[in-house]
Amino acid sequence: MDTQVTDVHARLKEKVDKTLAVLGDNLNTVRAGRANPALLNKVSANYYGTPTPLKNIANISVPDPRSLLITPFDPKSIRDIEKAIMEADIGINPSNDGRSVRLQIPSLTEERRKELTKVVKKLGEDAKVAVRNIRRDAVEALKKQEKNGDITEDDLKNDEKEVQKNTEEAIKKIDDAVEKKDAEIMEV
Repeated sequence: MDTQVTDVHARLKEKVDKTLAVLGDNLNTVRAGRANPALLNKVSANYYGTPTPLKNIANISVPDPRSLLITPFDPKSIRDIEKAIMEADIGINPSNDGRSVRLQIPSLTEERRKELTKVVKKLGEDAKVAVRNIRRDAVEALKKQEKNGDITEDDLKNDEKEVQKNTEEAIKKIDDAVEKKDAEIMEV
């Protein structure tokens, strides 16, 4: 296989892997009625004037299935952590006992569960669109190589099939991730 073609396939795989990682991160931040430290992944607190991710300034634990316990490494930062959680608008009010911040995860209503499944499906669709755009770019790069005489028409057909196979695998992974998250959300 030509090194340029190998580069196209390597870039395709790298971009698809990044898309799947972003989807995974986005799905983790969707609240599913069960306590999950990933819910706070995108929350940053003002720590001595610098926005800092919570996981870097506090220990986040799950003492029971319906609550998160955030214990700051520096007790002086507890107010900033509490404020950051309230500003993050994750739908949970923090309670502060002076040493730690506790988040009680409320049960989801049926209506809220349906809204969240729509959000999850949208995240999945966005990821699929990204993968299809990556496929399009890879196919265009291959066609350009064929036009320049770097690869033969037969090589182009085989490489396009390989790109399509990789795309279908990625879309299957996206569907599986969305389905798993939907099941988690709908679980009572």
